[in-house]
Amino acid sequence: MTTPRPAAPFGRALCAMVTPFTAEGALDLDGAQRLADRLVAGGCDGLVLSGTTGESPTTSDTEKAELVRAVREAVGDRAHIVAGVGTSDTRHSVELALAAEKAGADGLLAVTPYYSRPPQDAVEAHFRELADACGLPLALYDIPGRTGTRIEPETMIRLAGHPRIVAVKDCAYDLLGTQKVLARTELAYYTGCDEYVLALYAIGGSGYVSTVANVAPRHFRAVIDAFDAGDTAGAALRQRLTIPLTELMMGSGLPGTVTAKALLGRLGLPAGPVRAPLRPAGRETADGLLTAYEELASYEELAASEELVSSGVR
Repeated sequence: MTTPRPAAPFGRALCAMVTPFTAEGALDLDGAQRLADRLVAGGCDGLVLSGTTGESPTTSDTEKAELVRAVREAVGDRAHIVAGVGTSDTRHSVELALAAEKAGADGLLAVTPYYSRPPQDAVEAHFRELADACGLPLALYDIPGRTGTRIEPETMIRLAGHPRIVAVKDCAYDLLGTQKVLARTELAYYTGCDEYVLALYAIGGSGYVSTVANVAPRHFRAVIDAFDAGDTAGAALRQRLTIPLTELMMGSGLPGTVTAKALLGRLGLPAGPVRAPLRPAGRETADGLLTAYEELASYEELAASEELVSSGVR
């Protein structure tokens, strides 16, 4: 008996897209459109804008809305657009949600209010107010390593009863807690940790929101496509092949925004500089990223010629 895949309200293969800037540091809308088009052509059926990787703390409200409009124009209805609207201020988050809806977003992503570290009843009230204020579906972003506050599983379960709270971007590194929520709700779970793409998908997740997909969208899409086709060994192999690049981009001590923009720049793709307080990656780091990317790209070429699994590459 085949178990149907869980609902995926924002697609399955989502990229946490960088926000391209010009050399002078201004918003590069043309670059954003070109990058978005490339990501969708590479298999992404959803784009998250103005999230952590999108440098949301250092872009203005006007820039966030302009970015949604430009990317919507570029991708049309080929991909879902999810706008990051999380702030440490409930009123500000509501304002961003309404602006994103007006600009053409399909959904919202909201992080737990940070710095003030609200207790769980306040976390719940914050998300309910945000969901009540706007007509778009909302994904909760659980990343306590950045915010200092979990969305506890019991809080998730209560929030799942709201008709517009439909998904979770999971960066809590709590697989047990995740499974408790999956077992008791219909929330769509997306991993925000590239090393967990296959693991979460295999236990009932809906997909992923990947930073590494900025440079390798086809490879991560191939992981879940192989799993859906019943090729679990091939899916596992493809997941393992991402480890060197994922480790350099996400586990090297530098933010993923910094490493993604460094590698995009080396590939001649739209990215531009990061905004302070972030600083660009050094040449040695960029060289290592490019090497890891080229190795992964060579495996993609093998996969395209149907030689990857049969060759026994490990």
